[in-house]
Amino acid sequence: MKDLPKVFEGKISNIKKNTQDIFYGNDRSINSNDSINIIRKINNIFASSDHVYKSKVKITFKDHTEEKVIVGKTSTSLLTITGEQIRITDILNIEKI
Repeated sequence: MKDLPKVFEGKISNIKKNTQDIFYGNDRSINSNDSINIIRKINNIFASSDHVYKSKVKITFKDHTEEKVIVGKTSTSLLTITGEQIRITDILNIEKI
């Protein structure tokens, strides 16, 4: 085999131990367990036997509650009969009326 040139290997003489575990989040903390429960509730509404095309629900948001008629869902939002999209991450609670 050919003799290959040596690779430069710099020596580390001063090791600093200033690493920290830091988490930067937004003001609204989302409990992942709560979001799983919301998704489960939404799936139960769409899987119920009395949901054929639409379901009337009461949706609780951070600062208010609304009654809506939902007809579909995507991976990130609910679709209402009026064409409005409601983000699932904005929902705190959902109940079928």
